[in-house]
Amino acid sequence: MPNLTPIDWLILLLYFAVALGIGFALKSSIKTSRDFFQAGRSLPTWICALAFIGASVGAPEIIGMGAAGAQYGLQAAQFFGIGAIPAMLFAGLFMMPLYYGSKAHSVPEFLRLRFDNKTRTLNACLFAPMTLCSAGISLYAMARVLQALHVFDTLFRTIGQPPQAIFACALLISAFLVMAYIVLGGLAAALYNQVLQFLIIVAAFLPLVLLGLKNVGGWAGLKASLPAALLHEWTGVFHAGANPMGLNVAALGIGLGLVLGAGYWCTDQRVLQAAMAAKDVDSARRAPVIAALPKMLLPFLIVLPGLLAVALPTPHTSTVTREDAGVIYRNTTVVPLEAELGKGLIPAKMIAATGKPVLTAAGQTQLNYGMATPTVLIHFLPTGMLGLGLAALLASLMAGVAANVAAFNTVFTCDLYRPYIRKDAGDGHYLAVGRYATVAAVLLSIAAACAVLRVDNILDALLLLFSLVNAPLLAALLLGMFWKRTTGHGAFAGLLAGTVAATLHHGLTLPLDATRGIQGGWLGPLHRYPNSLAQNLCGATFAFIAGLLVAALVSLATKPRPDSELAGLVRSLTPKSKSAPLPWWKRPEGLAVVILAVAVILNIVLA
Repeated sequence: MPNLTPIDWLILLLYFAVALGIGFALKSSIKTSRDFFQAGRSLPTWICALAFIGASVGAPEIIGMGAAGAQYGLQAAQFFGIGAIPAMLFAGLFMMPLYYGSKAHSVPEFLRLRFDNKTRTLNACLFAPMTLCSAGISLYAMARVLQALHVFDTLFRTIGQPPQAIFACALLISAFLVMAYIVLGGLAAALYNQVLQFLIIVAAFLPLVLLGLKNVGGWAGLKASLPAALLHEWTGVFHAGANPMGLNVAALGIGLGLVLGAGYWCTDQRVLQAAMAAKDVDSARRAPVIAALPKMLLPFLIVLPGLLAVALPTPHTSTVTREDAGVIYRNTTVVPLEAELGKGLIPAKMIAATGKPVLTAAGQTQLNYGMATPTVLIHFLPTGMLGLGLAALLASLMAGVAANVAAFNTVFTCDLYRPYIRKDAGDGHYLAVGRYATVAAVLLSIAAACAVLRVDNILDALLLLFSLVNAPLLAALLLGMFWKRTTGHGAFAGLLAGTVAATLHHGLTLPLDATRGIQGGWLGPLHRYPNSLAQNLCGATFAFIAGLLVAALVSLATKPRPDSELAGLVRSLTPKSKSAPLPWWKRPEGLAVVILAVAVILNIVLA
């Protein structure tokens, strides 16, 4: 059981103080609703770029990608190489000029400008609950991790509280800290904190990975300790059964790269709001492009810990006997049953009521992959660095929750409250509603976290939400931005059809080792996938195709808007910028070409 030293406590308290201090420092600058919801559209490029990536490095990524690394090996890096980098570059070059140029507060408001009010309302009604569910899943997962690590057990026993109280305390403190700095400083406070959180994550996980590699004998030692299937990023992608992810190149390219990747980076208000807060359109375009560069390095920081957890020896209860002056001493090191039944540092999943392991349909012990990164962190980081590592875990939690809460208060106030409840109130009224919505979002996220009874893999849970909301939205936005013939009726029908298709797919399919219920099959499993990842990627693909086809067909059967109403909303009808030409290395296009070339070279080296 790890013990926190005064240095560790000081680091944790310092992080909390700085996070809250950012909110107080920005409080005086929040005078209008535009300041609160859009940070006054005045932030510099580097802040927007780091916040853009910081919003995506939350608890689901830190814990979920570590789990994916332990389960799927280096192929989990495809979530970045295929699922992120191309989509981020596309968002910067093609999507941001339209989002930013339209002066929309949010993605749903852009849907109103491009299509109609019913399309905006449908998307807002789907997106708002998704943000609450995502925030709740993050809160639940991180609170459970902190409880399972036992780092705060001594403190709670000292104050007369049982260790079970750690869950509620971790959840409430994190949630209310996020609520405080967003209420005080609005979106700007959330974005500055996302920058801080991203820097803390890098500062903690870089030494963690270096210490872990040194401990296992470097890259050669890691290769010798792992099965070959976990070490090859590209091996077997042309045959789904030949790799741990169970995905072939078509599923990776279409499902991960196009649908989920572009659906997240090009349509999700939680990350796009960072670029939409930039000071001008060129800064807004550069923010996702620049963010793609550090994104390429993240697999080494958040995927490798999962591999290290598998590579280390599995602990077992052992007894060491020694004799001193005729006296025999036996020192017994007792290891919990879940650790002995695990693999490396990854514990087995246990049934709390019986103390027995959870078994798969094949009778094998299920591993708790979500504990891969936290256990490696506790195992390797020394005094002082342990506090920084725990601060990084908490930072990842609050980065994700803050992005969800900031997106919710914008969408609720600007897309649901103002159009339907009170249209003609003063600006101060909407500023107050935004703050009230922030409080409500945090409370509802806590309720969602408490309602979660079982989260086998938080990454899979979030991918399911993306397939229901983001994939159909991507189809409608791509058609609307690049085909002027797309109509509001078509976009609405496409959104609805895509969501229904994803829901039906989830109800009719099931992973191999899963039972009917939250993981699917509730309509009767007609097909079984090798794992939840493959199921969710295929579900998102079906949703995208259904949304695209229905939107196109309905658009052809309905009357389009005149070209004069679509200027600045459709790429072919948007006039080019008349600003002075910049050198190629300062233009988003030039930066994108360089970053894409670096990404390709990096993938070739890893292959």
